[in-house]
Amino acid sequence: MKNREFAEKIGFTVLTGDSGQDRDIKGVYVGDLLSRVMSNALQGFIWITIHTHMNILAVATLNELPLIIIPENVTVPEQVVVKAINENIMILSTECSAYDTCCKCYEILEKK
Repeated sequence: MKNREFAEKIGFTVLTGDSGQDRDIKGVYVGDLLSRVMSNALQGFIWITIHTHMNILAVATLNELPLIIIPENVTVPEQVVVKAINENIMILSTECSAYDTCCKCYEILEKK
């Protein structure tokens, strides 16, 4: 599934415009400890995290993660959004908890 289709189905707020919409999604990883994400998130995985500092983009780039979802209405700094656009990484924001976000991802990816 492509980021574009996933974003349309899940209905969360897209913070990065058209950036990264044609990248492929292969699974989901949820976690906030950056070293664990670097060790365990696989290429093409969506990453769910409450972190919003610039380091999330370094990790996403390193692991080739096409999409980051920020739950709980955590505000993403503008400079992070701009860098994500430049790195072709989509960022979505939602009021849902990380748990509810995972459940919604599962529903969408299993019905593809």
